[in-house]
Amino acid sequence: MKAYFAGYNIITSLGTTVKENVENILQNKSGVKLHNAYGAITEQIQLSEVNKNVIFADFDNDDFTTFEKFLIFSIRKSLIDSKIKISEKTGLILSTTKGNIELLDKEKADKYDIDRINLWKSAEVVSKYFGIKTEPLVISNACISGVQAINAGMRMIQAEQCDNVIVVGGDILSDFVISGFLSFKSISSKPCKPFDKNRDGLSLGEGAATMLITSFPCQASEPKIEFIAGATANDANHISGPSRTGEGLYQAIDTVLQGNTNIDYISAHGTATPYNDNMESIALNRCGLQNVPVNSFKGYFGHTLGAAGLIETALTIYSMQNNILFNTLGFDELGTDEEINVINKNAPQQVNSVLKIASGFGGSNAALYMVKE
Repeated sequence: MKAYFAGYNIITSLGTTVKENVENILQNKSGVKLHNAYGAITEQIQLSEVNKNVIFADFDNDDFTTFEKFLIFSIRKSLIDSKIKISEKTGLILSTTKGNIELLDKEKADKYDIDRINLWKSAEVVSKYFGIKTEPLVISNACISGVQAINAGMRMIQAEQCDNVIVVGGDILSDFVISGFLSFKSISSKPCKPFDKNRDGLSLGEGAATMLITSFPCQASEPKIEFIAGATANDANHISGPSRTGEGLYQAIDTVLQGNTNIDYISAHGTATPYNDNMESIALNRCGLQNVPVNSFKGYFGHTLGAAGLIETALTIYSMQNNILFNTLGFDELGTDEEINVINKNAPQQVNSVLKIASGFGGSNAALYMVKE
Protein backbone atom coordinates (compact mmCIF):
# COMPACT_ATOMS: atom_id res chain seq x y z
CA MET A 1 0.00 0.00 0.00
CA LYS A 2 1.37 3.41 -0.98
CA ALA A 3 1.39 6.39 1.39
CA TYR A 4 0.60 9.81 -0.08
CA PHE A 5 0.77 13.36 1.19
CA ALA A 6 -2.77 14.75 1.58
CA GLY A 7 -2.45 18.14 3.30
CA TYR A 8 -0.62 20.17 5.91
CA ASN A 9 -0.44 23.18 8.17
CA ILE A 10 2.39 24.92 10.02
CA ILE A 11 2.36 27.43 12.86
CA THR A 12 5.50 29.43 13.59
CA SER A 13 6.48 32.98 14.49
CA LEU A 14 6.18 33.75 10.75
CA GLY A 15 2.52 32.77 10.45
CA THR A 16 -0.23 30.25 11.12
CA THR A 17 -0.48 28.85 7.58
CA VAL A 18 1.99 27.43 5.07
CA LYS A 19 1.21 30.37 2.76
CA GLU A 20 2.05 32.99 5.41
CA ASN A 21 5.29 31.24 6.30
CA VAL A 22 6.39 30.89 2.68
CA GLU A 23 5.63 34.56 1.94
CA ASN A 24 7.93 35.59 4.79
CA ILE A 25 10.61 33.07 3.89
CA LEU A 26 10.70 34.39 0.32
CA GLN A 27 11.39 37.84 1.81
CA ASN A 28 14.15 36.37 4.00
CA LYS A 29 12.35 37.43 7.16
CA SER A 30 13.19 35.84 10.48
CA GLY A 31 10.85 35.35 13.41
CA VAL A 32 13.81 35.11 15.77
CA LYS A 33 13.79 38.27 17.91
CA LEU A 34 15.76 39.57 20.88
CA HIS A 35 13.88 39.32 24.19
CA ASN A 36 15.22 41.27 27.15
CA ALA A 37 13.72 38.58 29.38
CA TYR A 38 11.33 35.65 29.09
CA GLY A 39 9.36 34.26 32.01
CA ALA A 40 11.83 33.57 34.79
CA ILE A 41 14.77 33.99 32.38
CA THR A 42 16.20 37.40 33.20
CA GLU A 43 18.95 37.63 30.61
CA GLN A 44 18.63 38.78 27.01
CA ILE A 45 17.90 35.92 24.64
CA GLN A 46 17.02 35.36 20.99
CA LEU A 47 13.70 33.51 20.69
CA SER A 48 11.12 32.75 18.02
CA GLU A 49 7.69 33.23 19.61
CA VAL A 50 4.31 32.51 18.00
CA ASN A 51 1.67 35.25 17.99
CA LYS A 52 -0.72 33.36 20.24
CA ASN A 53 -3.51 35.94 19.92
CA VAL A 54 -4.34 34.54 16.49
CA ILE A 55 -4.67 31.01 17.89
CA PHE A 56 -6.37 31.92 21.16
CA ALA A 57 -9.02 33.92 19.29
CA ASP A 58 -10.25 30.59 17.95
CA PHE A 59 -11.04 29.31 21.48
CA ASP A 60 -13.57 30.96 23.78
CA ASN A 61 -12.78 28.90 26.87
CA ASP A 62 -9.92 27.50 28.94
CA ASP A 63 -10.76 23.85 28.36
CA PHE A 64 -7.46 23.46 26.53
CA THR A 65 -3.87 24.37 27.41
CA THR A 66 -1.69 26.51 25.14
CA PHE A 67 0.00 23.38 23.81
CA GLU A 68 -3.31 21.65 23.10
CA LYS A 69 -4.66 24.76 21.36
CA PHE A 70 -1.60 24.74 19.08
CA LEU A 71 -2.32 21.15 18.07
CA ILE A 72 -6.08 21.50 17.59
CA PHE A 73 -5.73 24.75 15.64
CA SER A 74 -3.14 23.19 13.32
CA ILE A 75 -5.15 20.04 12.66
CA ARG A 76 -8.30 22.02 11.91
CA LYS A 77 -6.42 24.23 9.45
CA SER A 78 -4.91 21.23 7.67
CA LEU A 79 -8.26 19.44 7.29
CA ILE A 80 -10.08 22.46 5.82
CA ASP A 81 -8.27 22.37 2.48
CA SER A 82 -7.78 18.61 2.26
CA LYS A 83 -9.91 15.77 0.94
CA ILE A 84 -9.46 13.80 4.16
CA LYS A 85 -12.58 12.83 6.10
CA ILE A 86 -12.11 11.36 9.56
CA SER A 87 -13.33 7.74 9.60
CA GLU A 88 -13.15 4.59 11.70
CA LYS A 89 -9.72 3.95 10.18
CA THR A 90 -8.17 7.37 10.80
CA GLY A 91 -5.07 7.34 12.99
CA LEU A 92 -3.54 10.10 15.09
CA ILE A 93 0.15 10.45 15.95
CA LEU A 94 1.43 13.13 18.33
CA SER A 95 5.04 14.32 18.13
CA THR A 96 6.43 16.42 20.96
CA THR A 97 9.36 16.63 23.35
CA LYS A 98 7.79 18.47 26.30
CA GLY A 99 4.02 18.56 25.69
CA ASN A 100 2.11 20.41 28.43
CA ILE A 101 5.31 21.71 30.00
CA GLU A 102 3.43 24.85 31.11
CA LEU A 103 1.63 22.73 33.70
CA LEU A 104 4.81 22.60 35.77
CA ASP A 105 3.50 25.99 36.90
CA LYS A 106 1.24 25.08 39.84
CA GLU A 107 -1.13 27.97 39.22
CA LYS A 108 -1.78 26.71 35.69
CA ALA A 109 -1.76 23.05 36.70
CA ASP A 110 -4.51 23.58 39.28
CA LYS A 111 -6.95 24.36 36.44
CA TYR A 112 -6.65 20.86 34.98
CA ASP A 113 -6.69 17.21 35.98
CA ILE A 114 -3.37 16.01 37.38
CA ASP A 115 -2.76 13.60 34.48
CA ARG A 116 -2.98 16.43 31.90
CA ILE A 117 0.82 16.80 32.17
CA ASN A 118 1.27 13.36 30.57
CA LEU A 119 1.91 13.13 26.83
CA TRP A 120 -0.58 10.30 26.41
CA LYS A 121 -3.26 12.52 27.92
CA SER A 122 -2.53 15.30 25.42
CA ALA A 123 -2.95 12.82 22.58
CA GLU A 124 -6.20 11.59 24.14
CA VAL A 125 -7.57 15.14 24.48
CA VAL A 126 -6.83 15.97 20.84
CA SER A 127 -8.11 12.63 19.58
CA LYS A 128 -11.38 13.06 21.49
CA TYR A 129 -11.84 16.59 20.15
CA PHE A 130 -11.82 15.31 16.57
CA GLY A 131 -13.81 12.16 17.31
CA ILE A 132 -11.01 9.80 16.30
CA LYS A 133 -11.84 6.22 17.29
CA THR A 134 -8.42 4.57 17.01
CA GLU A 135 -5.93 4.74 19.87
CA PRO A 136 -3.51 7.65 19.38
CA LEU A 137 0.23 7.11 19.23
CA VAL A 138 2.78 9.37 20.95
CA ILE A 139 6.34 9.75 19.67
CA SER A 140 8.76 11.67 21.85
CA ASN A 141 12.32 11.03 20.78
CA ALA A 142 14.15 14.34 21.19
CA CYS A 143 14.49 16.44 18.06
CA ILE A 144 13.85 13.64 15.57
CA SER A 145 10.30 13.22 16.92
CA GLY A 146 8.62 14.97 13.98
CA VAL A 147 10.38 13.00 11.23
CA GLN A 148 10.01 9.77 13.17
CA ALA A 149 6.26 10.46 13.58
CA ILE A 150 5.85 10.90 9.81
CA ASN A 151 7.76 7.66 9.28
CA ALA A 152 5.40 5.91 11.69
CA GLY A 153 2.35 7.31 9.91
CA MET A 154 3.73 6.17 6.57
CA ARG A 155 4.25 2.64 7.90
CA MET A 156 0.73 2.49 9.36
CA ILE A 157 -0.60 3.25 5.87
CA GLN A 158 1.76 0.82 4.15
CA ALA A 159 0.78 -1.93 6.62
CA GLU A 160 -2.92 -1.18 5.94
CA GLN A 161 -3.56 -0.42 9.61
CA CYS A 162 -5.18 2.91 8.70
CA ASP A 163 -6.75 4.53 5.65
CA ASN A 164 -5.36 7.91 6.63
CA VAL A 165 -3.23 9.31 9.45
CA ILE A 166 -3.09 12.72 11.07
CA VAL A 167 0.46 13.43 12.25
CA VAL A 168 0.61 16.48 14.50
CA GLY A 169 3.54 17.91 16.43
CA GLY A 170 4.22 20.84 18.66
CA ASP A 171 6.25 22.39 21.45
CA ILE A 172 5.98 25.70 23.27
CA LEU A 173 8.63 27.94 24.79
CA SER A 174 9.05 27.57 28.54
CA ASP A 175 11.45 28.46 31.34
CA PHE A 176 12.29 24.76 31.64
CA VAL A 177 13.32 24.36 27.99
CA ILE A 178 15.16 27.68 27.72
CA SER A 179 17.12 27.22 30.95
CA GLY A 180 18.05 23.70 29.88
CA PHE A 181 19.61 24.85 26.62
CA LEU A 182 21.26 27.79 28.39
CA SER A 183 22.92 25.31 30.74
CA PHE A 184 24.44 23.60 27.69
CA LYS A 185 25.71 27.01 26.53
CA SER A 186 24.28 26.10 23.14
CA ILE A 187 22.13 29.21 22.50
CA SER A 188 23.55 31.90 20.23
CA SER A 189 23.49 35.55 21.30
CA LYS A 190 22.36 36.41 17.76
CA PRO A 191 19.93 34.72 15.32
CA CYS A 192 21.45 31.36 14.43
CA LYS A 193 23.65 30.82 11.36
CA PRO A 194 23.29 27.22 10.12
CA PHE A 195 26.42 25.71 8.52
CA ASP A 196 28.15 29.09 8.63
CA LYS A 197 31.80 29.61 9.54
CA ASN A 198 30.79 31.98 12.34
CA ARG A 199 27.94 29.95 13.81
CA ASP A 200 27.99 29.72 17.59
CA GLY A 201 24.75 28.09 18.63
CA LEU A 202 21.06 27.60 18.04
CA SER A 203 17.98 29.78 18.40
CA LEU A 204 14.98 28.34 20.22
CA GLY A 205 11.46 28.61 18.86
CA GLU A 206 7.97 27.30 19.34
CA GLY A 207 5.42 26.04 16.86
CA ALA A 208 3.16 23.29 15.64
CA ALA A 209 2.52 21.46 12.40
CA THR A 210 0.21 18.84 10.92
CA MET A 211 0.87 16.36 8.13
CA LEU A 212 -1.98 14.36 6.57
CA ILE A 213 -1.08 11.00 5.05
CA THR A 214 -3.48 8.84 3.02
CA SER A 215 -3.60 5.50 1.27
CA PHE A 216 -6.05 6.76 -1.36
CA PRO A 217 -4.59 8.43 -4.50
CA CYS A 218 -7.87 10.32 -4.93
CA GLN A 219 -7.29 12.03 -1.56
CA ALA A 220 -3.68 12.98 -2.32
CA SER A 221 -2.74 16.57 -3.03
CA GLU A 222 -1.59 17.42 -6.55
CA PRO A 223 1.04 16.91 -7.74
CA LYS A 224 1.16 13.66 -5.81
CA ILE A 225 3.96 13.19 -3.28
CA GLU A 226 4.65 9.63 -2.13
CA PHE A 227 6.40 8.79 1.13
CA ILE A 228 8.78 6.08 -0.02
CA ALA A 229 10.91 5.09 2.98
CA GLY A 230 11.88 6.20 6.46
CA ALA A 231 14.41 5.04 9.01
CA THR A 232 15.84 5.83 12.43
CA ALA A 233 19.24 4.94 13.79
CA ASN A 234 20.83 5.55 17.19
CA ASP A 235 24.61 5.70 17.48
CA ALA A 236 24.44 6.00 21.32
CA ASN A 237 27.35 8.42 21.11
CA HIS A 238 26.47 10.80 23.96
CA ILE A 239 23.47 12.07 25.91
CA SER A 240 23.65 15.43 24.10
CA GLY A 241 26.62 15.42 21.70
CA PRO A 242 26.35 14.08 18.12
CA SER A 243 28.65 11.41 16.77
CA ARG A 244 31.87 12.89 15.38
CA THR A 245 31.68 10.41 12.48
CA GLY A 246 27.97 10.93 11.78
CA GLU A 247 27.45 7.20 12.23
CA GLY A 248 23.78 7.19 13.21
CA LEU A 249 22.71 9.69 10.55
CA TYR A 250 24.79 7.86 7.94
CA GLN A 251 23.00 4.60 8.79
CA ALA A 252 19.55 6.21 8.65
CA ILE A 253 20.24 7.82 5.26
CA ASP A 254 21.84 4.68 3.84
CA THR A 255 18.83 2.61 4.92
CA VAL A 256 16.29 4.78 3.08
CA LEU A 257 18.35 5.58 -0.02
CA GLN A 258 20.27 2.29 -0.35
CA GLY A 259 23.12 3.96 -2.20
CA ASN A 260 20.94 6.18 -4.37
CA THR A 261 22.55 9.61 -4.82
CA ASN A 262 20.10 10.89 -7.43
CA ILE A 263 18.38 13.30 -5.02
CA ASP A 264 17.29 16.80 -5.96
CA TYR A 265 17.30 18.38 -2.52
CA ILE A 266 18.04 17.70 1.17
CA SER A 267 16.28 19.40 4.06
CA ALA A 268 18.84 19.20 6.84
CA HIS A 269 18.48 19.51 10.61
CA GLY A 270 21.00 22.39 10.62
CA THR A 271 20.78 23.65 14.20
CA ALA A 272 23.81 25.98 13.81
CA THR A 273 25.62 24.38 16.74
CA PRO A 274 29.25 23.62 15.84
CA TYR A 275 29.09 19.86 16.34
CA ASN A 276 25.66 19.17 14.80
CA ASP A 277 26.41 20.94 11.53
CA ASN A 278 29.81 19.26 11.25
CA MET A 279 28.26 15.86 11.89
CA GLU A 280 25.67 16.37 9.15
CA SER A 281 28.34 17.41 6.65
CA ILE A 282 30.30 14.24 7.45
CA ALA A 283 27.27 11.95 7.16
CA LEU A 284 26.19 13.49 3.85
CA ASN A 285 29.70 13.05 2.44
CA ARG A 286 29.82 9.43 3.59
CA CYS A 287 26.60 8.88 1.62
CA GLY A 288 27.95 10.61 -1.50
CA LEU A 289 25.47 13.48 -1.21
CA GLN A 290 27.91 16.36 -0.81
CA ASN A 291 26.87 17.99 -4.10
CA VAL A 292 23.11 17.85 -3.52
CA PRO A 293 21.54 21.23 -2.62
CA VAL A 294 20.90 21.33 1.13
CA ASN A 295 19.32 23.89 3.44
CA SER A 296 18.25 24.55 7.01
CA PHE A 297 15.10 26.41 8.05
CA LYS A 298 16.27 27.14 11.60
CA GLY A 299 17.24 30.74 10.77
CA TYR A 300 13.61 31.58 10.03
CA PHE A 301 11.87 30.33 13.17
CA GLY A 302 14.51 28.72 15.34
CA HIS A 303 14.58 25.17 16.63
CA THR A 304 11.00 24.16 17.41
CA LEU A 305 11.94 20.78 18.92
CA GLY A 306 9.08 18.26 18.51
CA ALA A 307 7.50 20.37 15.77
CA ALA A 308 10.71 20.94 13.79
CA GLY A 309 10.67 17.78 11.68
CA LEU A 310 7.04 18.32 10.70
CA ILE A 311 7.39 22.04 9.95
CA GLU A 312 10.46 21.45 7.83
CA THR A 313 8.97 18.46 6.00
CA ALA A 314 5.90 20.57 5.17
CA LEU A 315 8.12 23.25 3.63
CA THR A 316 10.08 20.54 1.83
CA ILE A 317 6.86 19.28 0.26
CA TYR A 318 6.01 22.85 -0.71
CA SER A 319 9.39 22.95 -2.48
CA MET A 320 8.51 19.76 -4.37
CA GLN A 321 5.05 20.91 -5.41
CA ASN A 322 6.20 24.39 -6.46
CA ASN A 323 9.72 23.59 -7.73
CA ILE A 324 11.59 26.05 -5.56
CA LEU A 325 14.57 25.87 -3.22
CA PHE A 326 14.64 28.08 -0.13
CA ASN A 327 17.59 30.07 1.14
CA THR A 328 19.42 29.06 4.32
CA LEU A 329 18.87 32.25 6.30
CA GLY A 330 21.97 33.29 8.28
CA PHE A 331 24.39 31.36 6.08
CA ASP A 332 27.22 33.35 4.49
CA GLU A 333 30.37 31.22 4.38
CA LEU A 334 30.68 27.45 4.73
CA GLY A 335 32.23 26.44 8.03
CA THR A 336 31.73 22.67 8.27
CA ASP A 337 34.42 20.00 8.32
CA GLU A 338 33.26 18.58 4.99
CA GLU A 339 32.08 20.35 1.85
CA ILE A 340 28.30 20.46 1.32
CA ASN A 341 26.20 22.39 -1.18
CA VAL A 342 24.34 24.84 1.07
CA ILE A 343 21.53 26.79 -0.64
CA ASN A 344 22.25 30.51 -0.22
CA LYS A 345 19.34 32.09 -2.13
CA ASN A 346 15.74 31.38 -3.05
CA ALA A 347 15.73 29.90 -6.53
CA PRO A 348 13.45 27.98 -8.91
CA GLN A 349 14.52 24.39 -9.53
CA GLN A 350 12.85 21.15 -10.51
CA VAL A 351 12.45 19.12 -7.30
CA ASN A 352 11.27 15.53 -7.81
CA SER A 353 12.99 13.62 -5.03
CA VAL A 354 14.01 14.79 -1.56
CA LEU A 355 15.62 13.61 1.63
CA LYS A 356 14.60 15.00 5.02
CA ILE A 357 16.98 14.34 7.91
CA ALA A 358 16.96 15.07 11.63
CA SER A 359 19.24 14.43 14.58
CA GLY A 360 18.74 14.77 18.31
CA PHE A 361 19.94 14.15 21.83
CA GLY A 362 20.87 10.64 22.88
CA GLY A 363 22.38 9.81 19.48
CA SER A 364 19.00 9.68 17.73
CA ASN A 365 18.81 10.21 13.95
CA ALA A 366 16.07 9.92 11.35
CA ALA A 367 15.70 10.09 7.57
CA LEU A 368 12.69 10.30 5.26
CA TYR A 369 12.68 9.84 1.46
CA MET A 370 9.89 11.33 -0.69
CA VAL A 371 9.26 11.32 -4.45
CA LYS A 372 6.95 13.34 -6.69
CA GLU A 373 4.99 11.20 -9.13
